Amino acid sequence: MTTLTDRPHSALLVIDVQNGVVAGAPRRDEVIARIGALVERARAGSVPVIWVQHSDDGELKEGSEAWQYVPELARGEQEPLVHKRYGDSFEATDLEALLAERGVGRLVVTGAQSDVCIRSTLHGGFVRGYDVTLVGDAHTTEDLSAYGAPAPEQVIEHTNLYWGFQSAPGRTAGTVSAADVTF
Repeated sequence: MTTLTDRPHSALLVIDVQNGVVAGAPRRDEVIARIGALVERARAGSVPVIWVQHSDDGELKEGSEAWQYVPELARGEQEPLVHKRYGDSFEATDLEALLAERGVGRLVVTGAQSDVCIRSTLHGGFVRGYDVTLVGDAHTTEDLSAYGAPAPEQVIEHTNLYWGFQSAPGRTAGTVSAADVTF
């Protein structure tokens, strides 16, 4: 149970599913389809969907084609969009305020990249007192093996594995498949 006792609700976070982020990601289409299905389930259950969009001074320059969200996913008119410049979606953003306004104490996390923004946001939420669930088959990452990282599928599996074993007083963490997500 979250340490944020006045926040009984869940929210779905869709992190950085942008053209330039997922262009070469493994299982890109499958992951995006699962995220789309989760977005629809959340909307049907009146669960907040919060979109996160990364920008930087390089490839993800704000307004560029690479910076745009993939066309397969459409943000609802009333769904907030959080702009960020750091891996952790909480850093220097209004994410915490948006979650507080909605009484959210549990995060369901999807998106990209597994080893950067997903991992940072998982930990960022957890240390801030949120229960944090990673959707194991609804996140992906690019191939950074040329820089010494493991292959993308290994990164994804490792992220799923270690997040399933996180624990801290008063909070829960875990990894579930998209089919098993409950809001």
